[in-house]
Amino acid sequence: MSSANSTVLVIDDDPHVLASIGRLLRSVGVNAQLFGSIPEFLSSDPPDGPACLVLDVRLPGQSGLDLQRELAEANNEIPIIFVTGHGDIPMTVQAMKRGAIEFLTKPVRDQELLDAIQTGLSRDRARRESERELAVLKERFESLSPREREIVILVAHGRLSKQIAFDIGIAEATVKVHRSKAMQKMQAGSLLELGRIAARLKLLPNVASRAS
Repeated sequence: MSSANSTVLVIDDDPHVLASIGRLLRSVGVNAQLFGSIPEFLSSDPPDGPACLVLDVRLPGQSGLDLQRELAEANNEIPIIFVTGHGDIPMTVQAMKRGAIEFLTKPVRDQELLDAIQTGLSRDRARRESERELAVLKERFESLSPREREIVILVAHGRLSKQIAFDIGIAEATVKVHRSKAMQKMQAGSLLELGRIAARLKLLPNVASRAS
């Protein structure tokens, strides 16, 4: 499980629990940041690499469920693993509906916690990779000329070259030249792939609305 660039953030007001989880994570080569309260966590700098949050439900002041809701409202998608000594079914359902990885009851078995953490780190790693890929696609699209962007959007809408030529008042051969250059810049190997890229970039409102 060792991953030098991954970080597990742990929030628990019990110092013995914090120390125990910290030792466990260090024993498998995972970086750990330990916090005794939510304010302490919120005042810290977020990790640069993949991360997940091991969060006690019952904390002084703000609860773990409150923090989960606050993070979601801030579009912070860090995976959360809840641990509690006083869990109940409604609390578990609420946490899982909001996307928690797992809801574990204290005392937590080491392997059970490590398995949940591995899932959380893998999910965050995949999310970060997807965001990097999307940023690259946006950069490529921005490199297109205004005419190439226009043609990419029309192609993605299913318009044929002759239809695009008529739509924007240029020769069909010119449309094909622009389309070819745009596909090269976007690194799209086919019109189908170009359409998928356009959907990821939300260039097609109808596609974006169906996805949501």
